Amino acid sequence: MKAAAVSWARCLAVATVGVTAATAAMAWEPSKPVELVVPAGTGGGADQMARFIQGVVAKHKLMQQPIVVVNRSGGAGAEGFLDVKGDKGNPHKIIITLSNLFTTPLATGVPFNWRDMTPVAMLALDQFVLWVNAESPYQTPKDFFEALKNGPDRSIKMGGTGSKQEDQIIAVMLEKAAGKKVIYVPYKGGGEVAVQLVGKHVDATVNNPIEAESHWRAGKLRALCVFDAQKLPYTKKVTATQSWADLPTCASAGLPAEYVMLRGIFMAPGVTPEQTRFYVDLLAKVRALPEWKEFMEKGAFNQTTMSGQAYFDWVAKTEQMHRVLMRDAGFLAN
Repeated sequence: MKAAAVSWARCLAVATVGVTAATAAMAWEPSKPVELVVPAGTGGGADQMARFIQGVVAKHKLMQQPIVVVNRSGGAGAEGFLDVKGDKGNPHKIIITLSNLFTTPLATGVPFNWRDMTPVAMLALDQFVLWVNAESPYQTPKDFFEALKNGPDRSIKMGGTGSKQEDQIIAVMLEKAAGKKVIYVPYKGGGEVAVQLVGKHVDATVNNPIEAESHWRAGKLRALCVFDAQKLPYTKKVTATQSWADLPTCASAGLPAEYVMLRGIFMAPGVTPEQTRFYVDLLAKVRALPEWKEFMEKGAFNQTTMSGQAYFDWVAKTEQMHRVLMRDAGFLAN
């Protein structure tokens, strides 16, 4: 009787292992290349992060299929969002987000809302830095703000990515604080914005750190302050004399403006929880890599991450914040 019981226990254990192995074997994974849509131009922060993810996933063989990065920047990113929205149930397409997730539908009335897609995970929050050319007379954020306040309207030309998007929102914040207008010049992407500042075609920008870091390192640009409530934590020197941690917050220097931006991943509507879980797990593996930690430091990111209900709730709250910012700036579609 005892021998029979032991035999039965062994059979049950073998069966359990078999079921577990079968379940693992049946877990969903991509069966063809995955398209990673960037709703912005090349060279900007979203594009750089997407291509970084593409590279490390391939390098470390984190999935069997390759990732293909596709830029769909038309209509201030609406092209990319509508493409994903219209591909219901397709688990082989994901999209990386920036603030045009909120600003584009609010500014244009395009028939899209973030709820038309499936939230996957927040990768990080991106910062904004006030940049000027290294040969600019503005040595400090106070110098810049005093020139803006005391000069005539439209005496300062600011470059930024797109119109009625995050860069121009910050420009409007500065205008309201100074009581003066700037000339805002829209470009297709953050990489182009940084190049225009290097070439002195504009007086200032509010590029993300990663978009201008190489030019700062090369001595072509000067970083004045960061538009966040806290100073950046990264103490490794980028230039001969400065690290990201050396930058003051813009608010502490008299520029009352704060703004951070989502870097997150969404999928098409109608995908399954198992398919969503695959990408949540994949991105967790990416974030655990030493290369990711180096990328975060290079781009001076706020390393907040989340998924599931917490991510959904954060996006909903941030959408409402953008509705207020866009309304106050006069950017809402009629």
